[in-house]
Order: sequence, then C-alpha cells, then structure tokens
Amino acid sequence: MTGILGAVLIGGRSSRFGSDKAQAMFGGRSLADHAAAALRPFVQEVVMIGGDAVPDLPRAGLGPLGGIAAALDHGASRGFRCVLTIGCDMPRVPDAVFETLLHRAPAYCSDAPVLGLWPSALGAQLLSYLEVGDDRSVRGWARAVGAIPIASGVAIPNVNTRDDLMAL
Repeated sequence: MTGILGAVLIGGRSSRFGSDKAQAMFGGRSLADHAAAALRPFVQEVVMIGGDAVPDLPRAGLGPLGGIAAALDHGASRGFRCVLTIGCDMPRVPDAVFETLLHRAPAYCSDAPVLGLWPSALGAQLLSYLEVGDDRSVRGWARAVGAIPIASGVAIPNVNTRDDLMAL
C-alpha cells in the first residue's frame, strides 16, 4: 500500500443549514469543492464520501464515523496506505494543520476532529466499533485506536448554518 487518499465527507443531514451544505456556494465554488481543493496538495487522489457519492458504511445516519468508515474501505480497496479526511463544511484549513497531521497516523485535529489521518487498515476495526459501540463521536473512536490529538493553533471555520457561511 502506498499513498494517501483524500476524502471529503459530504453525507451529513445539514439540518442546521437547511439544505445540502456540501453544495452551498462560497466564492463561486461549492463548499465541497473548497474542501477538496484544500486536500489536493497533500494527497494522490480526492474522493467525495456520502450522499450519492461513495455511501457511508455500514449504513447512512451514523454521522462522520460512517463517512470515515467508507473512506477507509474505499482507500484500502484501492491500495492507499492512509486516508486524510475533511468535512465539506471546512472551506479554509491552514496548510500547516495538514502538514502536521501527515507526520503521524492515526492522528486528528483536536479542534476539528473530522480532520484526520487514518491508516486504511483501521477500516474493519471502525466498522466493528460502529456495530457494537455507543459512542458515535470521532473523538471517542480516535481514543479507542490511540490516535494522536493535534491542536490546530488557529481557528478553523466550520459552516453549520447560513450565518456561518455569511461570516466567512
């Protein structure tokens, strides 16, 4: 296995936003496109996870962990060593955050846990965790696999509402 797959998680319900926030426009591009662009300098390939793209595993409705599970499965099946994940609602992530994450795996951003570098080999373990565990938080799973929390050192904008988008 070689290389790193970039995965943009687009499968959320967007309930606070009121419509599919992955497709919300910001500066002439969708939020999902901004997230993908942020990943591209650090990965060999970018894939959209969730919705009509690569479906969450083991099923929809499990939050970000379902998307991460799908990304790990997708990455492993294509020979990627690791997967670098980002939420579609994170249009501006400093390069330094990615650069720090890339030195450790598993690792995640303690200020925005969906930002993480996960070995593809953890996919089966995550699927098992989702089937038997009650904690659906990324932080909970990260603790379970010994992922290293890394502070971003700066505020990372996260778009949950239309007001958040307007404030960018």
